[in-house]
Formats: sequence, structure tokens, C-alpha cells
Amino acid sequence: MMTTPARPFDVLLVEDDMADALLIEEALSERGARNLVQVTDGVAALEHLRAPGAVRPDLIVLDLNMPRMNGRDLLRVLKNDEAFQTIPVVVLTTSSAPDDIVGAYSGHANAYVTKPVNLEEFEKAVQSIDAFYLDTATRPRI
Repeated sequence: MMTTPARPFDVLLVEDDMADALLIEEALSERGARNLVQVTDGVAALEHLRAPGAVRPDLIVLDLNMPRMNGRDLLRVLKNDEAFQTIPVVVLTTSSAPDDIVGAYSGHANAYVTKPVNLEEFEKAVQSIDAFYLDTATRPRI
């Protein structure tokens, strides 16, 4: 059984498949997510992140294949924006293509997990990020 991080954390889930979103939300809630916002594409994610008064997420879970703006493009925008580049990103996608995996890590994703998601593997990926980022790293001042 996974341990819960030292403090609750906020998550932005960028996922267009509602069944997958529910599974991910359940796993993250068990890990201590207190505020989980789900959007269905990269455009909606940027609108949410840039909205006045929006809560800055501690973690972004990102699908690659979505309408309007896909996860590859969103990852590029996030990691080139000083306001968002330090937010850890877990890519969670159906693609196991080497180009997608290399591209995600080259784009500074913190973890890459393929669907159909093995819940234990996903929880381990999230735990490894929150164990470092949420429990030990200093959070940037906003």
C-alpha cells in the first residue's frame, strides 16, 4: 500500500477520456489530492492555469492525445513558461511509441506512464514525484 504524502496537494488533470479521468481521480484522491481540476484539452488547461485567482497545481497529469491542443504542445508551452515550468508533469497516455516517450522526457516531463494504466504503476510514478517535489523540494514563491 502506498503512503500518503506529508501534505495534501492540488492537481490539474488534462484528460479527455472520462472513464480514464475517473480512475486517475480516484488514485490521486487516495494519494492525498485535495483539489483536483479536470479539463479535456491543452487549451482548457492553459485557460485554467492563467485564470485570475486560479490555484497553482502541485502536479499536472497530462494525456498526449487530445483535441484542440494535444499534450505534446501543452508540455512545450508549460516548460517554456516561467510561471509553470517548475510544476511536475506526469504524462499518462496510450502511446508506448519510443518517439513519444523520448519526446516527453526531452520536453521535461517528470514521468511517463502508459495506458491502460496499471494503478500500482501510476501510483508509484505519482509517489516518486510527490515524495521529492511535495515533501523535500522547496516550492517556488508565486
